[in-house]
Amino acid sequence: MELGMIGLGRMGANMAERLIQGGHRVVGYDRSTEAIARTVATGVAGADSLAALIEQLPPPRAIWLMVPAGAPVDQTIESLLAQLRPDDVIIDGGNSNYKDTLRRAALVSAKGLHYVDVGTSGGVWGLKEGYSLMVGGEDSIIGRLRPIFETLAPAPDRGWGHVGPSGAGHFVKMVHNGIEYGLMQAYAEGFSIMEHKSEFSLDLEQVAQIWRYSSVVRSWLLDLIANALGENPDLSGIAPYVADSGEGRWTAFEAIDLDVPAPVITLALLERLRSRDPESFGDKLLAAMRQQFGGHAVKHEDKP
Repeated sequence: MELGMIGLGRMGANMAERLIQGGHRVVGYDRSTEAIARTVATGVAGADSLAALIEQLPPPRAIWLMVPAGAPVDQTIESLLAQLRPDDVIIDGGNSNYKDTLRRAALVSAKGLHYVDVGTSGGVWGLKEGYSLMVGGEDSIIGRLRPIFETLAPAPDRGWGHVGPSGAGHFVKMVHNGIEYGLMQAYAEGFSIMEHKSEFSLDLEQVAQIWRYSSVVRSWLLDLIANALGENPDLSGIAPYVADSGEGRWTAFEAIDLDVPAPVITLALLERLRSRDPESFGDKLLAAMRQQFGGHAVKHEDKP
């Protein structure tokens, strides 16, 4: 099968390479000429413009977007709509908000084209291990694209599925990432407790390695924790600043909209926000209040 790939960053390039290894032809485009050159070296047919990419694909075309969520997706779709023909398919494999996906699907459908949303998980390991794919869209179009999904997944019958209509793929991926926040926070807190129990001098990598096998808490995240602690036991050089890319927020907002309690996911998100405040005014005010009502001592900042 032939596929266009727009966005040849690390994940897009890895996906293109996995497809080529699976016998598919991929035409790639990126605003970076260096990114195009890197993927051409892996077997991708390069295109220096969207028009050139479209020209190299036989109709009905399938074009996979791996561009940042938000305005870049809308801008790319707008450019494609002016050049694609009825029955062509646009696939958004990025982390778009499912509400944006619903809007885009309606826009694309009105032009006689098809829109498929694919929540994609697997990160930098996907090229080797395969990707987890949560797919939303029309039944007939998903059937047409099935060989692509079977190649990108860990196995043709494992790790991917058509989860519902347009928007469902990105919705499921949003919740997936919200769960990921909670899991990561629980691991981080547990290992922090052990790190603070100094009298036991625990080898945290050893603990992670023990838990990786037969333990109730074994997981791929735990495998990655073991890797990280093996490479850098005290995590030196890593700032205690945790970014978020949006999906945890969207999951918390959705839980509120649906009246569904989700305290673990929400608190995990709040902990990430807390990590970004090296001079927490709120914490200073808490200390000041304790001093005011109880005369408790206040720890003063070291002055240069």
